[in-house]
Amino acid sequence: MEANPKNTFTIKVEDGKPGKDGQPSVGPVFRSSLAKDGFPPLEPDMQTSWDVFRIAAGKYPNNRMLGWRPFKDGMPGPYLWKSYKEVYEEVLQVGSALQQLGVQPGSRVGIYGTNCPQWIVAMQACNGYSLICVPLYDTLGAGAVDYIIDHAEIDVVFIQDKKIKEILSPNCMSAKRLKALVAFTSATSEQIKESGQIGMKMYSWNDFLKLGKDNPAKPRPPQAADTCTIMYTSGTSGQPKGVMLSHESHAMYVKGVNLFMDLFDDKMTTDDVFLSFLPLAHILDRMIEEFFFHKGASVGYYHGDLNALRDDLMELKPTLLVGVPRVYERIHEGILKAIAELRPLRRVIFNALYNRKLASMKAGHSHKTASPLRTCWLFARFYVSQTLISNRGEKISTVKARLGGRLRLLISGGAPLSNEIEEFLRVTSCAYFIQGYGLTETLGPSTVCYPDDMALVGTVGVAATYTEIRLEEVPEMGYDPLGTPSRGEICIRGKTVFTGYYKNPELTNEAIVDGWFHTGDIGEMTPDGILKVIDRKKNIFKLSQGEYVAVEYLEKIYGFPPIVEDIWVYGDSFRSNLVAVVNPHEENTMKWAESNGYKGSFDEICKLEGLKEYILKELTAVAQKNKLRGFECIKGVALDPKPFDIERDLVTATMKKRRNSMLKYYQPEIDKLYKRLEDQKNASKAK
Repeated sequence: MEANPKNTFTIKVEDGKPGKDGQPSVGPVFRSSLAKDGFPPLEPDMQTSWDVFRIAAGKYPNNRMLGWRPFKDGMPGPYLWKSYKEVYEEVLQVGSALQQLGVQPGSRVGIYGTNCPQWIVAMQACNGYSLICVPLYDTLGAGAVDYIIDHAEIDVVFIQDKKIKEILSPNCMSAKRLKALVAFTSATSEQIKESGQIGMKMYSWNDFLKLGKDNPAKPRPPQAADTCTIMYTSGTSGQPKGVMLSHESHAMYVKGVNLFMDLFDDKMTTDDVFLSFLPLAHILDRMIEEFFFHKGASVGYYHGDLNALRDDLMELKPTLLVGVPRVYERIHEGILKAIAELRPLRRVIFNALYNRKLASMKAGHSHKTASPLRTCWLFARFYVSQTLISNRGEKISTVKARLGGRLRLLISGGAPLSNEIEEFLRVTSCAYFIQGYGLTETLGPSTVCYPDDMALVGTVGVAATYTEIRLEEVPEMGYDPLGTPSRGEICIRGKTVFTGYYKNPELTNEAIVDGWFHTGDIGEMTPDGILKVIDRKKNIFKLSQGEYVAVEYLEKIYGFPPIVEDIWVYGDSFRSNLVAVVNPHEENTMKWAESNGYKGSFDEICKLEGLKEYILKELTAVAQKNKLRGFECIKGVALDPKPFDIERDLVTATMKKRRNSMLKYYQPEIDKLYKRLEDQKNASKAK
């Protein structure tokens, strides 16, 4: 990772220090140049998350705020909208109704369901009446929901209609402590009866609004230091952790993004539109929406089917798209497939245009000046593999059109994106493309890339406005922040860091040491503060020969072959070899089968020993190419045609691997692999 000599993004506020008296060494501390004279203070009237919304509602009363697609005959229709004024009035009614139920300031209120306007109204009612919003992941099972309701001592839950049965399930023992359930729309008479039997009142949305309208109560605004939300992280093992985030941190985030966006010529306006489909119970979507509200812009919610997301894109025509790396990987795969189907001459022209624009951007030009409008149009046309028809019968001939036609900013978060894909999308998307890095504990992005700076490709950027970043030594993994390159655990300090884990001071003290939050992620940093995430501290294990293995690093390398869709690498201290479970890439697997004379379904092909041998050879070739050490080479593979999924508890809602659950699920296959390796070893000895 090369340093950018022209970087003016950061300032160094502290030098690195060697370790002493048993303490690890630490690298230099970097802060955003936007905070070179200290973190910018908040305006007196913009101290809380409630202030952000309240001021926007007064400033932009008639602007479109929240949009949704009502269903008719089982099909989603055009977007309908509520204005800022209408949403504000509903917020006061919901807040008043909660007061009527006796819910006091500081009480916890749950929100359980997919993204929709009611979700935001409930959240803002919590803000306005000094209640603590506790999101419940839509993808969490009844067990985790039961735990969170009990652990957070929740009084009321706002709930999506189809989730009501999970709260009323006998498995959800904590439901008995709830005062009320408020449905996003309505509840059945049977559900109302069941609720009453356990001492809980059930309301439809309209009935709850009427309760508040008939019993109005003025807002009870929070203080800056008050807890705004307790956001439970799904966790890769054990029970969820309740991350406490203050109102002040929300306001700081909004101001920080505002200062960052003001650096660029393309200003955000009230005409901007965000398509919300990542869970609102996840910090990234939540904070992007809060910033959109601050600007008086619009947020439209997907209609609930991620497989039909393109229809929402065509209908809403958003200007911002936020996704995890897998979203952009699929876009990249689709574009490459389309290019491969072009006539040879057109492929040559495409490659020439691509290389010309890439060279121009690396020379310092923006994506606009590096490629005139005509070239941008040609890129869009060269994406075409065939004319597509939308669900409404419209012809769609370019990728840009398939994404709504108005996108001007793409953001990737949640995990690192490969250099190849980031560079490709920066060049060809005809829109700004940036990555960032952050956690729930840091209120989302703690670092951010700058658009149009190719020196930041392959990195997660530099410190955000209200954060400071440094690396800390991890001796057991060989990471030294004072070495070359500087590597170590990423530590974050600043105004947008969480205040602690709810009811868990021990875990809080373990994570926050001397004011620094220890993320558990391993970073590499340039001398001028540009960060790259390269590993995960917690996901290491020791093999029987005493060697440490950084498993996420290996999975990133082994995921490169086209035949591999996803991979889980496993090893333990009682074994000397690594094995893996691979999700084969369906299309490429079927091409392999056809070229090798095999017939059958994808599931049947995945049972072939020949495919296992081929994938193992591909993984071995990758290991050799990347000069992995012998103990880092995979010696056996099992294949699963079904992707690692939430339903089997193999991944979290943010698609992080639940390694303990994966081991439990795949234990029989792992045992067979190790037995085969042992048999091969014994047979070799016998010779």
